[in-house]
Amino acid sequence: MASVELKQVTKSYDGKTTVIHGIDLQIQHGEFVVFVGPSGCGKSTLLRMIAGLETITGGDVVIDGKRVNDEPPRNRDIAMVFQDYALYPHKNLYDNMAFGLRLRKTPEAEINTRVMDAARLLRIDHMLERKPAALSGGQRQRVAIGRAIVRQPKVFLFDEPLSNLDAQLRGEMRVEIKKLHQRLGATIIYVTHDQVEAMTLADRIVVLQSGHKMQYASPHDIYNTPSALFVAGFTGSPAMNLVPCAFEASQIVLGSVRFDAPANLIDKVSGTNTVSFGIRPENISLVPTPGCVQVAASVVLTEPLGSETLVTFAVGSCELVARCPASFHEAPGTAMTVNLAQRHMHLFDATTGAALR
Repeated sequence: MASVELKQVTKSYDGKTTVIHGIDLQIQHGEFVVFVGPSGCGKSTLLRMIAGLETITGGDVVIDGKRVNDEPPRNRDIAMVFQDYALYPHKNLYDNMAFGLRLRKTPEAEINTRVMDAARLLRIDHMLERKPAALSGGQRQRVAIGRAIVRQPKVFLFDEPLSNLDAQLRGEMRVEIKKLHQRLGATIIYVTHDQVEAMTLADRIVVLQSGHKMQYASPHDIYNTPSALFVAGFTGSPAMNLVPCAFEASQIVLGSVRFDAPANLIDKVSGTNTVSFGIRPENISLVPTPGCVQVAASVVLTEPLGSETLVTFAVGSCELVARCPASFHEAPGTAMTVNLAQRHMHLFDATTGAALR
């Protein structure tokens, strides 16, 4: 395993339009880092630049202390797992996993040891004589991961490896990849557009938007202290409630409803700020607790999910989604009082998108 460092990395395809804007990252030995963002944000391009599959317009990529900008992919000691598995259909699973080692003239005895060890780790050792066509999508992805493992690379790169699987298989494979990282202690860089994958897998997450690094932090910090409106709105399911508001006399104003802002945010708002208010659904409750402010609300919509019910409330001039108990059965239009946890409130500059804190 190895560290990976990006120093002001940029990418432009035509010399005019920049698609990656000066990315700086430091990824430690054995760390699991996820690049996440919407389609077109540059996450796969950035991964391919690390792999050597895309040229770098500016900056440096450093793997294990060595600048690799001009090194071909085969000399970077990385292994990549692709979205489409990229297995040879005419070869059985053993030969698919052994193929890269044979190209490197690795002795057959060592190849056999590595392939069998990886197959046992991935629980596919009983099917090594099968061809890819005889496998499910999840099994094919295990083979693709096994092919990477046998290389014993310094860095593993995963490019949306689960996006072709159905929801249940994605969940199962996500758990397997997490276990695999714990067993191998490998340095892994993983690309996904699924923020649930990012939150559950990563030691640290890079949130990207339009080729810009918006935040690089632990899942806890990304979720609880987002640095920008975009990050707050992209993470969480459902996402953070984000609504425009006024700020008057240390109070947050949502139309006809106003309440005291958290003390630590009062002096962060200047007279020139156009402000957005944010609060996550789980921080809106039906029962008053210490540190909450009570506001008048009415039920707009309920979404029963079995273990809980998502409820959309009208609060002043906006609508806020709350996580409520499964037993919630109030009809639309019902007037209620809801409680907002002050210490979990966020304010953002609506113009720049930056968090005020």
